[in-house]
Amino acid sequence: MYIIAGMDFGLLVLVGLVAGVFAGLFGIGGGIVIVPALILIASFPLVMATGTSLAAILLPVGILGVIAYYRARIIDVRASAYIASGLLISVAFGAWLANSLPAGLMQKFYALFCLYVSWTFIEPVKRIKEIRSGKVNVETDPPANPRPSAPALVGTGLLAGIMAGMFGIGGGNIIVPVLALFFHFPAKRAIATSLGALLLPIGLPGVIYYYQAGTLDLAAAAWIALGIFLGTVFGVLINIKLPSRSVKILYGLFLVFVAVRFFFY
Repeated sequence: MYIIAGMDFGLLVLVGLVAGVFAGLFGIGGGIVIVPALILIASFPLVMATGTSLAAILLPVGILGVIAYYRARIIDVRASAYIASGLLISVAFGAWLANSLPAGLMQKFYALFCLYVSWTFIEPVKRIKEIRSGKVNVETDPPANPRPSAPALVGTGLLAGIMAGMFGIGGGNIIVPVLALFFHFPAKRAIATSLGALLLPIGLPGVIYYYQAGTLDLAAAAWIALGIFLGTVFGVLINIKLPSRSVKILYGLFLVFVAVRFFFY
């Protein structure tokens, strides 16, 4: 197994811990941290890292974070359920693509998409104008309770599921931007709803495909999952306490990191 040669169990847990903080803070599955870590630190092949990441985020490791968001009345449970159904349907197709087709071009397009979304979240031009005019105290999201249609939410899950299966991510990197940009969810609500959609074992069909293809390390996935379970709640607590403007900027910067990851790995 790759972990014996390149990574001890404690380091796997640490990778999961960092991924869990990202998951809770940004509403993602954590794969965007796990995949490059396994490649760079343990020399996993890309497909093996992708399958192992998808398995690590399979169990409801983010349940403590979802409970915290629910108690804070931030999460949209209805939207989470519809998105999860779309994820469940399409994730196996994404896994098939990862094991069958060269994904380099799609990675580049996804990286460009992340850069575009990061720009909209950070809003550097708008921020400069606010600073010049003295209007910089934007501490909360505007009141909003959007209610997208069920087909639109399921479609979001379908798209996110394909990306999850292909790249070993939870799909939150698609869900959060779509909810925020197209359905006008406040940033915190979009993040909480995404984490809720990723709570169920929606990646199971994809994990089965990776396992049958022999591109999955279950032992590594288990240790990483433990770290995610411990780290997610810390990310959620940080999100709840931060001003919404800060959350948007942090998420925008995070997407820049995501774009760099998909351009070069």
